[in-house]
Amino acid sequence: MRRFLHVEKENHLAVITIDNPPLNVLSKAVFKELHEVFSELESDQEVVAVVVTGAGNQAFVAGADIKEFPQMMGKTNMVEDVMEGHRTLNFIEEFSKPTIGVLNGLTFGGGCELALTFDIRIAEEHVQIGLPEVKLGLFPGGGGTQRLPRLVGTAKAKELMFTGDPITVDVAEKIGLVNHVVPTGEGLNAAKVLGKKITRHSLQALSRIKRAVNEGVEKPLQEGIELEATLFAEIFQTEDIKEGVQAFIEKRKPAFQHR
Repeated sequence: MRRFLHVEKENHLAVITIDNPPLNVLSKAVFKELHEVFSELESDQEVVAVVVTGAGNQAFVAGADIKEFPQMMGKTNMVEDVMEGHRTLNFIEEFSKPTIGVLNGLTFGGGCELALTFDIRIAEEHVQIGLPEVKLGLFPGGGGTQRLPRLVGTAKAKELMFTGDPITVDVAEKIGLVNHVVPTGEGLNAAKVLGKKITRHSLQALSRIKRAVNEGVEKPLQEGIELEATLFAEIFQTEDIKEGVQAFIEKRKPAFQHR
């Protein structure tokens, strides 16, 4: 029985709810449970995509657990502690199945950095998003300085981190930080609708799309094309492509088995 995470599964879609009241902050214990849950879902053959949201509507995740910071000061092996958190965030980013984040409340600091690891982000209209670490005399240490510039560009990312000021979801959508903005209270339903569209497709194809984009975007174009070609050749060895082609010929919907 997990203390901070709840998982529900329906029609090949898993919904993870972070429940650490009052603001769903990311403590070491929450990080540990996140890694455990994503590890389990990685091997769950019934799950094709994953949605992550926060309990309530006050916060998705309002940041790291600041109460844990004093014990980090002066530690000689602090880099290893920091990298432990990165291992979880990297694992979520590299997770082989599509992920959708539902930002249903304050998305600050570590919460924003967690959101950056998802493939798609849906934000409710009342949400504020930001990296306010500079106001505490520090800076984003959960991948924010690396993932945010890759998503929105270096100049806008620096502005957000230099000022520490939050932005509205309309601004976030404009700069490409979130994919969709929906009315308050409708984020999870919107994610489920999107998830349903995704999960009807073959995981064999979905996982290769994700890998081709995630790895290819950091490569020179020719190397990215070569990666795509390798993955494209792999997909032709799967059972699902045979089903997909046959279904097209027979003018019916394919019944993918994700093999």
